Amino acid sequence: MRGLTIIVADVSSERFRTALSLATATAALGGRTRIFLQGEAVTLLRDPIMGRGDDAHADAGLPTLATHYAEALALGVRFTLCQSGLTLTATQPSDYEPTTEYAGLVSIMADLGDDRLVVV
Repeated sequence: MRGLTIIVADVSSERFRTALSLATATAALGGRTRIFLQGEAVTLLRDPIMGRGDDAHADAGLPTLATHYAEALALGVRFTLCQSGLTLTATQPSDYEPTTEYAGLVSIMADLGDDRLVVV
């Protein structure tokens, strides 16, 4: 199965929720899956991970963003944060989960290979 690289381009929790859904589905099917958070979107992974609509999702029996993120990690989804985004948001690697990777968009594109590319 071809891999999937998803670029999250803004700070929308609904776009991030969509990225997580795509990523976990692809990983569950055995595909290499990566999510790159561009610019200010890096803040979506700052602890605590919370999203607009989490209560409604939980009430409907659906995962919150934090739960969905944990499921993605368990399935082997790789998360990469934009180095410029860290500077832009005055955050640093110690603010994030230890397995998180850091790179620029050029590195992500250079390592794309045969992955499908989705921007949300």
